[in-house]
Amino acid sequence: MSTETATSTKTYTIDPAHSTARFWVRHLMVSKVHGTIDDITGTVSFAEGTPASAKVDVSLNVASLSTGQEQRDGHLKSADFFDIEKFPAITFVSTGITAQGNNEYDVVGDLTIHGTTHSITLRAEASEEVPNPYGGFKIGVSATGVINRDDFGVSYNQALEAGGVMIGKEVHLTIDAELDRPA
Repeated sequence: MSTETATSTKTYTIDPAHSTARFWVRHLMVSKVHGTIDDITGTVSFAEGTPASAKVDVSLNVASLSTGQEQRDGHLKSADFFDIEKFPAITFVSTGITAQGNNEYDVVGDLTIHGTTHSITLRAEASEEVPNPYGGFKIGVSATGVINRDDFGVSYNQALEAGGVMIGKEVHLTIDAELDRPA
């Protein structure tokens, strides 16, 4: 089946070997703890010449989450946080895209974490399509955003004696993806 139709719709598949999702959250209200989710799958399709027509469908396998500290990773995957036994994936499905100029876009979509879905807006930038030296074509996309983890039921925390909480509510997200389209 061709990835292009008579209306010149192009469909790209996320290259998981060259894509990652990164995040950071405040710890003890002072430092940033960083993590990654490396197992990303999905597609992006749009009518040629109108990137704002894009449809984005992405899934992150939470089992691939890593913060570089095994004990913390286990806790994040537990029922206290992501509960990967019940909710193994984080998904994002676009509902609208607005061009902002200079290959930048506001991408609105439904983000589902821990079985809860909310509409969010990501700021994305996309490269021009280039030939892949191994055949087909590639584009690169980076998207960033901030969410409140409490909105998704990922609310585990501990109060600190000096005031405040152990883990910040704001989660800063960055997804960098390389997308493939066959020739």
